[in-house]
Amino acid sequence: GIAKEMAKVLTINVAAKIHTEPWAGSVGKTGIDKRPVSGSVRFANNSVANDQVLDTKVHGGYDKAVYAYAREDADWWQAQIGREINNGAFGENLTTQGIDLNACLIGERWQIGEVILEVSEPRIPCKVFAGFWDRPTLIKEFTDARRSGTYLRIIQEGAFEAGAEIHVISKPDHQITIKDIFGARAGERDKVAQIQKVSQLSEKYRNWALALN
Repeated sequence: GIAKEMAKVLTINVAAKIHTEPWAGSVGKTGIDKRPVSGSVRFANNSVANDQVLDTKVHGGYDKAVYAYAREDADWWQAQIGREINNGAFGENLTTQGIDLNACLIGERWQIGEVILEVSEPRIPCKVFAGFWDRPTLIKEFTDARRSGTYLRIIQEGAFEAGAEIHVISKPDHQITIKDIFGARAGERDKVAQIQKVSQLSEKYRNWALALN
């Protein structure tokens, strides 16, 4: 058989240009425009070195320290909308290869170099994202596609560079995935009871889940 492709970080992306266009959100500026950087990058203090999180109400913090998006999903979008999508175009800090981010379990942990990250929650599309892509239909399309990518918590600080392998070092004892949470956020109710039992949910998501009865 063919050896399974090793999961890895293709690029590490940080804010390249701060946008202040009308679509830039409630604080009037956004760091969504992320582009690959070279060399070793430090992951510490709930953030990615040299990145800029400007709308701190909806981005950043412990549960959203790092955002990852799969190159495989970016390629799917390229085919869907017929335009080139560069790494970082989703506002992701990590563009990955060889791991299905939507199938990751809430609370599973990855080791990348000396860094340990924990899968926390899906990315919910917003007007800033639609504005950045200049695609008014994007929020609905992104929701319907169920390819949200994942936010990650920084459990062990450290540094790594692009090309580093992603090792899944632990999985929780439930079966709730990023896609399950994203689906429930979009209105699916079949897994609500299971979701409510997931201890690795952020406080915000636990409160949301418990209110779904």
